[in-house]
Amino acid sequence: MLWKFHSGRIVRTIQNGVNIIPLIGKADSISKTELQQFKRKLITELVSNGIQIYQFPTDDEVVSQINTIMNGHLPFAVVGSTEVVKIGNKMVKARQYPWGIVQVENENHCDFVKLREMLICTNMEDLIEQTHTRHYELYRRCRLQEMGFRDTDPENKPVSLQEAYEAKRRKFYLELQRREEETRQKFVQRVKEKEAVLKEAEQRIQAKFEHLMLVHQEEKLKLEKKRKALEEEIALFNMKKANAELLQTQPMVSTPVSLKRDKDRKNSSFT
Repeated sequence: MLWKFHSGRIVRTIQNGVNIIPLIGKADSISKTELQQFKRKLITELVSNGIQIYQFPTDDEVVSQINTIMNGHLPFAVVGSTEVVKIGNKMVKARQYPWGIVQVENENHCDFVKLREMLICTNMEDLIEQTHTRHYELYRRCRLQEMGFRDTDPENKPVSLQEAYEAKRRKFYLELQRREEETRQKFVQRVKEKEAVLKEAEQRIQAKFEHLMLVHQEEKLKLEKKRKALEEEIALFNMKKANAELLQTQPMVSTPVSLKRDKDRKNSSFT
């Protein structure tokens, strides 16, 4: 059947996580004889596929008898409806057909009332407990095992999960410290390498600066020598200029004296 290859695989996957209660929907579509045969066939397929369904507990004396009877009714055949039909003086949810009316809450028509009573009224606490103690614990155990926690030691002796957790926590803490120290060492090494590179660059800049200072001093000395030579040339030029001006002024002074002497000579000759 198609159910074996698809639905069966899905149910096998989820049976470890939830309580499985098999239901037959649209139970009004087959006769009661066919329904009983289908129930037996469905139970046989569940067993042959290794699917564990939820069994109502029979260890409690209060509900033992009713749960035993209800386990014999599994899987429940239910009918659903959103239509409200008036039957007598009551309005009930039902399916109305040309041949009759199928009431949702009539135990002679389907198992909906049995299902509701078993889940909500009789076995609610057991369902919650089963979900917590079986399915959740199984899920938690699998998750812890995936994370590296084991409830047995290498010698297959039982170990509490608290001890396993503490051991894993210490191992993780030591590994964290090792990685932190390794990261710190890498950081220190990189800082040292960076400092060495910066120091080398600083030395190159300092050497270049000293070279430029030396070149600057040499250029300054050359300019100082040129300045002194230029000052000497300027002084010599000024001296030559002064001498030249002095020579130019001397004839202009001697000419009146010579004229006076000539005049005196003429006067003496006349007398």
